Amino acid sequence: MDWDVLIAGGGPAGMTAAIYSARAGWKTVVIDPLGGGGQASTTDVIHNYPGFPSGVSGAGLMDLMTEQAKSFGAAIEFDVVTGIARDGAGFTVKCESLMRTARAIIYAAGTSPKKLGVPGEEKFTGRGISFCATCDGALFKDKVVAVAGGGDSALTEAEFLTRFAGVVLIIHRRDEFRAGLAAIRRVTQNPKVRMLMSTAVQEVCGEDKVASIIVKDLKSGRTSEVQVDGLFLYVGSTPNVAPVKDLVDVAESGYVETDDDMSTRTPGLFVAGDIREKSLRQVATAVGDGATAAWSAERYLLESALSVHTGVPR
Repeated sequence: MDWDVLIAGGGPAGMTAAIYSARAGWKTVVIDPLGGGGQASTTDVIHNYPGFPSGVSGAGLMDLMTEQAKSFGAAIEFDVVTGIARDGAGFTVKCESLMRTARAIIYAAGTSPKKLGVPGEEKFTGRGISFCATCDGALFKDKVVAVAGGGDSALTEAEFLTRFAGVVLIIHRRDEFRAGLAAIRRVTQNPKVRMLMSTAVQEVCGEDKVASIIVKDLKSGRTSEVQVDGLFLYVGSTPNVAPVKDLVDVAESGYVETDDDMSTRTPGLFVAGDIREKSLRQVATAVGDGATAAWSAERYLLESALSVHTGVPR
């Protein structure tokens, strides 16, 4: 086997697992398309991660986690995991560039942003439509931007956009936000923020770039056109389960079901982070998942080695 522990995904769960696994002396690799960071690295400021009273930048926090994993000997490889299969006593991992093998897998590939599925969305993605305020916010200095969504991510990114945009319009399908009170308080008290509640985006319009959006009042049924220069989408996430879907149980929500120790129905395959079925998806909970998964993977490897040595099945 190439590796003792292969970790798919370099976000908070994956990097924490790498820190624990490599520090314990296991030959560990993290496979991530960006070399680590995950969605946490695209967050401007994380306000609720313990130990940082004034908040911490997502990119800065993930850089520290990545550096720490490397310091214990974990390898970080740029690649995308496309499939995982059981192979004798271990696993074969198919990636975009090459195949790898490992004795145990920690799958922490997270989620991908959902799209609205409305006319104009595909055309204007990258030309006014964005999924990352931290990445693209500076492009909209003194302009009008809309944020679709009503959860913590939407409100946090809307607040960040007020640093650049002249007006930030929050569009939410419900008549109340799904975010925590702290995030709600920050946006409702910001003079640059406007809100359209019980409203949905129906179409994105423009020629070469976003110029306006058609919105529908879900209570009255009336539609109207709103002039905007950009649209940021935070309307939920889709779990990246495809590479492991035949090895795990998937809940109706689309997230992977695990036991408390992050184990799945496939021995040696552990799942951690936002892709897991649970009640709260935050950096702090992902870190806990990653630590637990690494501990469970170590127990699995030790028990497997013992069964080989003694001839007694696990």
